[in-house]
Amino acid sequence: MNIPRHAHVLVIDGAKSLFFRNTGSAQEPSLTVEGHREQVSLATSEQGSDAPGTSHSSVGNSRSSVEQTDFHQQDEDRFAIAAADMLKREVLAGKVDALIIVAAPKTLGVLRKHLHGEVEKRIVGEIAKDLAGRPTDEITAAILSH
Repeated sequence: MNIPRHAHVLVIDGAKSLFFRNTGSAQEPSLTVEGHREQVSLATSEQGSDAPGTSHSSVGNSRSSVEQTDFHQQDEDRFAIAAADMLKREVLAGKVDALIIVAAPKTLGVLRKHLHGEVEKRIVGEIAKDLAGRPTDEITAAILSH
């Protein structure tokens, strides 16, 4: 996939995002970091998660199972939602004409649910792959080979 000149590239997983702009050409892209963000997790190891268990009804003898709350996944989802909001602000401010999103599969799913219609119109490519921790040259190569 080509990276159009001046296109923006969002590379994100549940804890880290990088926002690039192609300052090169479509044939020889040069991704320049315009922003980055890292998740500060609220789900610490001390906090853990709610243990699955059984809830006792105050009336009768019936019991129901209670599912485990995954605080880590909730943090990752909030991080993706915040990224969708950032994209909306950038697009509505006229700063983004073309956008490529490279995201970990789960993060991409959450992101898609929260993208503004104007953001969706500017997406020229999506890659469901976790590259947020990779160097810029590997990110560029992965996009070009996709």
